Amino acid sequence: MPSKLSFDVLSVVSILQEVFSIMKRFSRIFSVVVVLSFLAMSSPAWADAPGELRIASFRCDITPPVGHPLCPRDVLRRVEWPLLAKGIVLQSGDGRYVICAMDICKISNASHLSLRRKLAVAAGTNVSRVAVQSVHQHSASRIDVGARNMLAELDEEVAKKIHLDPKVIDEIEQRIVEAVVQSIRRLKSFDRVGTGQAKVDRVASSRRPVDETGKVLVRYSTCRHPGIRALPEGLIDPYLKTITFAHGGKPLVRLHYYATHPQTRYGISVASSDVVGQAREALEQKEKVPQIYFTGCAGDIAMGKYNDGSDAARAGLAERLTAGMNASIAATEYVAAGPVRWRTCELRMSPRTDSGFGLEDCIACWQNPNLDPLTRLLRGAERLIFHARSKLPIELSSLEIGNVHILHLPGEPMICFQLYAQGLKPDSFVAVAGYGDGGPGYLCPQKAFFDNGGYEQTVSNVISESEITLKKAIATLLGVEKAF
Repeated sequence: MPSKLSFDVLSVVSILQEVFSIMKRFSRIFSVVVVLSFLAMSSPAWADAPGELRIASFRCDITPPVGHPLCPRDVLRRVEWPLLAKGIVLQSGDGRYVICAMDICKISNASHLSLRRKLAVAAGTNVSRVAVQSVHQHSASRIDVGARNMLAELDEEVAKKIHLDPKVIDEIEQRIVEAVVQSIRRLKSFDRVGTGQAKVDRVASSRRPVDETGKVLVRYSTCRHPGIRALPEGLIDPYLKTITFAHGGKPLVRLHYYATHPQTRYGISVASSDVVGQAREALEQKEKVPQIYFTGCAGDIAMGKYNDGSDAARAGLAERLTAGMNASIAATEYVAAGPVRWRTCELRMSPRTDSGFGLEDCIACWQNPNLDPLTRLLRGAERLIFHARSKLPIELSSLEIGNVHILHLPGEPMICFQLYAQGLKPDSFVAVAGYGDGGPGYLCPQKAFFDNGGYEQTVSNVISESEITLKKAIATLLGVEKAF
């Protein structure tokens, strides 16, 4: 391919052909996505599963070896708390479903679909019945093998510095596969589902606080500016939600859902599940019951108001998050486990083509050896991958058990989508997990693209009209006929 493309000559169609050619040559993972997407779309949009209810949890260590890259420009030198993949296999009659939460920053595009496919095979089910969500710690790695291979084709050494080696990823995925296989042998009957929720004190805060002039600022996970920390907490979902599967009076596994960026510090060469992993594992040790944590719609939510980067602030956040989880468990009320329904829907989102996001810009960024390697990966190769795969739908799913609904959403959705989902079913218990397929990046309301300031919309990979597309998908997953 020529080092520079003449966009005065090439039409949009020929540019797309060039990108698809890149994918075919540089990423065998990308070539698999078409086949896997077909397999995903071949299943029904919803499935009722009557029969005996059984469940098993699984877990495994997915920490990369020392010396391998973490997010964003970091190299692993020490492990504070191991990175884990934790999840459940749920069986109802002949139907089997897998829900997995991974302590990674993000898994995107064909890599996400490929892992779902492997877990489906391990569980003896269909890929449409597998949900994989990132917890989204930044003291962990990110995975997009197609984008990594594109960068490696130009400079293998740069790719090694910024992204996990595909062999390491294969090893990590095999550990998860083996954990799922082992869990099938431990399936136990459950007959009750418990739901509880509790407010979490002084952990989450809006990452988009507004100053006295009306300007939207940015309050990151660590904020050392006292004036910005002093601004109001902003719009959040203050509740941590817990779903418990139990047999009689014995809890078998608990799922926790809370919306905030799950990190207090990163970029210091330390792999860590951070305070969310610390709280999760402390509870598991205390209760001797598996605890699985999912990050909700936290695209614009972080701990910055309450985190100045100090050890004392970090300890306080862990203590208060653990207290919220304990309170949610204490508030749990049980009902007989109702019938299981698993819904799926296809989500098609158009990639942005404005300045910095169009194919010409992405190709130039990917090819430019003078740019920072992370910029070349994120704003070059990953965006090119998303341009190509955007013609294929992202498959979303939800699990419904009686009055309980669990939604699995992609990207980094902002908190408004979680509140919207809950508002569609005000009399139900609605828990939302974000950070599925990371390809779309930030999912923002259209209003955010016209705000005076802020960060998330400046790096979203999808057009502003995607708000309506995502809301329609949420309504479908909840079984709500919503007029737009």
